[in-house]
Amino acid sequence: MKRSNMIGLMLFLTMCAGSLIAAPAGFRTLSIGDAAPDFKLPGVDDKSYTLASFSDAKILMVIFTCNHCPTAQGYEERIKAIYREYKPKGVAFVAISPNDPLAVRLDELGYTDLGDSLADMKVRAEQAGFEFPYLYDGETQETSLSFGVLATPHVFIFDQARKLRYKGRIDDSEVKTVRSHDARNALDALIAGETVAVPTTRVFGCSTKWSDKRESARASIRKWDQEPVELSLLSADQLKTLSANKTKNYRLINVWATWCIPCIEELPEFVTMNRMYRGRNFEMITISADDVADKDKTLDILRRQKVACQNFLFASDSRDELFDNLDQKSAGGVPYTVFIAPGGRIIHRQHGEIDPAKLKRTIADNLGRTYASRLTQ
Repeated sequence: MKRSNMIGLMLFLTMCAGSLIAAPAGFRTLSIGDAAPDFKLPGVDDKSYTLASFSDAKILMVIFTCNHCPTAQGYEERIKAIYREYKPKGVAFVAISPNDPLAVRLDELGYTDLGDSLADMKVRAEQAGFEFPYLYDGETQETSLSFGVLATPHVFIFDQARKLRYKGRIDDSEVKTVRSHDARNALDALIAGETVAVPTTRVFGCSTKWSDKRESARASIRKWDQEPVELSLLSADQLKTLSANKTKNYRLINVWATWCIPCIEELPEFVTMNRMYRGRNFEMITISADDVADKDKTLDILRRQKVACQNFLFASDSRDELFDNLDQKSAGGVPYTVFIAPGGRIIHRQHGEIDPAKLKRTIADNLGRTYASRLTQ
């Protein structure tokens, strides 16, 4: 792994592990043999669930997971596979998101297109094809506190008497070859009426985003709002080089103008995406189609909108020259947005206003949603 990537990964893991040091008020650590805490939580299907909702099952597996965490996303397919295999064997499954969505910083969303709100959970459940209940605990976090959730994912398996028989990880590897199928081993033992050989394992993943982290999220916005916003002139040759993208970064380029109201209205969406993904191999670039004489006006709008990325004003009054050098398939007009892969291939182009959800999903899919993608960058 490159030194820069190793440093970035260490910083990210340090940030993720932060809440393991100081538990919030009300945090409880469940011990093997403890009774399952009761709960009443809303699901993505608009139904309410309690512990009694799963009373018919011989075994109950509770998985605390979430939308945004790369580790949690890395385990989604494995969770689905475990569900399909063990449901016929009398195992009930429930997934619970423990995070307060307002406590998640934008730069913690660099591997996802979705936050951790209930609305976003509904989108993820539909996209991922979750067949098990996916519940939201982000409002009070009382259930997560009562279980002692350290990170996502975190697994708790209870026997028929709803006594805790296993807690910890799903297995021992997020993106490499699995050597120890810990949760499966626990399920197999309980189904066979045996004692779980390894009842407790360490967890790894993104730390639970407790509500006391909200101020950190707000402070990060205030800090980013103070970042300098600059504007440079861009020649046709320079634009041609930008679009050729002979770098290792993905480039999101938005063409806009001060006289285009929809352009200005969607600038905050690009600011959000820049703050989400710029910690990865990603660059946000804006190009104004205004006259050079309007440079001060253009810069003023960019500064008011906090657009702290690479901002350019095309130094020509020829719109054809602009689009000929950016994307010859463009029909012209603004706003116009292209997402360019390393090497210059345009992955996504949008005439007119963007669909932020669709664009973020495209970005996350191409950058990669797990740490495996970081290791190859």
